[in-house]
Amino acid sequence: MRIVIAEDNVLLREGLVLLLTSDGHEVAAVAGSGPEVLPALLEHRPDAAVLDVRLPPGFRDEGLRAAIEARKRIPGLPVLVLSQYVEETYAAELLSGGAEGVGYLLKDRVGRVDEFLDALARVAAGGTALDPEVVSQLMTARSDPLRALTPREREVLGLMAQGLDNATIATTLVITERSVSKHIGAVFAKLGLPPTDSGHRRVLAVLAYLNS
Repeated sequence: MRIVIAEDNVLLREGLVLLLTSDGHEVAAVAGSGPEVLPALLEHRPDAAVLDVRLPPGFRDEGLRAAIEARKRIPGLPVLVLSQYVEETYAAELLSGGAEGVGYLLKDRVGRVDEFLDALARVAAGGTALDPEVVSQLMTARSDPLRALTPREREVLGLMAQGLDNATIATTLVITERSVSKHIGAVFAKLGLPPTDSGHRRVLAVLAYLNS
């Protein structure tokens, strides 16, 4: 997989390069500031991009803006955004253009190599990878309607929103896949969401609800 990295912290940037190349990927380009990101993405048109939200010169949302603009110019470009803290507004803005091929992780997750690489692979394949903390904040913002859910149904909804499939949810919660399917059906019924089949449409429906 060819990847473009945008990160101003030299140690983290080099760490990402080493991690990705060691895993068999090609780093097509690296950027250390906001103005460098979009040109690099348009030139190399990578299989995926790993971008820091805040980059020089303003350290505000330069990476996020570049990601959003790049996805307009290269429809479907998989983007995994990294952030030091949970930025609920940024997450919602990134997802507003469509959740397929989008990831939003806290930088701490990079240290959990297997989790990070799994998230990147899901995003590159057109899936969704949201940090559990981001999902938690989005769910908290919609706390009133979610009161109808049981604790187990809330757990299932949170894992669904992270982009996990039924098998992984079942393993995580130590229950059967049949139980997961029943919980999902109950969640959608209680939240008034239309039934969906497995795959991206399910995740999109959940995220549409959390962001509405």
